[in-house]
Amino acid sequence: MYRFPFTVDATDGDARATTLTLLKGEVTTPRYMPVGTQGAVRAVSPLHLETTGTDILLANTYHLSQRPGEDLVEKAGGLHKFMNVDKPILTDSGGFQVFSLEKTITEAGVTFQYEVDGKRTFLSPERSMEIQQQLGSDIAMVFDECLAFGVERRYAEASLERTHRWEQRCKDAHTREDQSLFGIVQGGFWPDLRKYSAETVAGIGFDGYAVGGLSVGEGHESMNMVLDATTPHMPHDRPRYLMGVGRPLDLVEAVARGIDMFDCVLQTRHARSGVHYTWKGRLRVTDRRYKRDFYPIDTKCTCYTCQNFSRAYLHHLFNVGEILGATLASIHNIAWFNQFMAEMRTSIIEGRFAAFRKMVHDTYPEGAPRSPEGKGKGKSIGGPGSGTHNKQNPRNR
Repeated sequence: MYRFPFTVDATDGDARATTLTLLKGEVTTPRYMPVGTQGAVRAVSPLHLETTGTDILLANTYHLSQRPGEDLVEKAGGLHKFMNVDKPILTDSGGFQVFSLEKTITEAGVTFQYEVDGKRTFLSPERSMEIQQQLGSDIAMVFDECLAFGVERRYAEASLERTHRWEQRCKDAHTREDQSLFGIVQGGFWPDLRKYSAETVAGIGFDGYAVGGLSVGEGHESMNMVLDATTPHMPHDRPRYLMGVGRPLDLVEAVARGIDMFDCVLQTRHARSGVHYTWKGRLRVTDRRYKRDFYPIDTKCTCYTCQNFSRAYLHHLFNVGEILGATLASIHNIAWFNQFMAEMRTSIIEGRFAAFRKMVHDTYPEGAPRSPEGKGKGKSIGGPGSGTHNKQNPRNR
């Protein structure tokens, strides 16, 4: 297994600034990864993705194995060439997407029906590794079972032991030396199970470690509780990745607990409804107050959208249902979150993370309205599923 270089560049409390060196380039953390589930970040071309400060992005094993199929991607020269993206790519194992479907779980793996056409599908640790190695991502994730919020402890215990066995099988089946393999810590919402899982998965030995089973509707405080019980028992000399989390408050609190990497669809999903993130809070550009507002979305933002277009223009695009609105909004949100994470990194290096953390709490407090800009609901651009955050399966696009 390829052990990529990883350094902890600075700490401020438990918050870390780190650097991962992958074959396709360096990844500095804290780092948010845009999600390109089906081999594309929705509404954003690779040309514009280059302008957003993105170091690494995510694609999904399950979806790509269904359409177009891993054999075709491999024949095209691998996922990087197929997508025309010359930067690191992490592939999810498919376990999170499967968890929300009707399924049959056995020791061998999971049988379910593909939600698009009803095709009977089987995923196992070995099958997930086979697909991800054919896709050729830089980082592959082990196949695990993601527990639903509120599951009984007895089931959680049995699931956790099975997941640990699956993770060992993933490691045994993974042979591609130029691809790193990350383990996943599970355990539901029981601190003792989280500690046990973190120690067990570390004992198996992986290139990095993820915290799974969050972003399933548990709420901010429960997320913090799980991280408090988990990260102290994860290896310090390896990257730590929190799966499926992306709100500013969640990001800063997870970094405060030692997490390095994140992915979420919230940034692009909200963009397609006209919701933009700024240093002063969320801005819904579809509100009528922006019809004659010629300021950029965020006067401090350096993205392509803010440097070239006004709130009035974006308001117009969403008002007429022009797809360019979704593209410009997505470019802004991705770039803004990368700037947000870069400023968080700088605050750690300079020893002022506490002040940055307070600023985020003041700007994006827990419990604030989901649409603080008020009345206008606006038009969603980008097709079905492009509206508000899906609590059941937030990492689907």
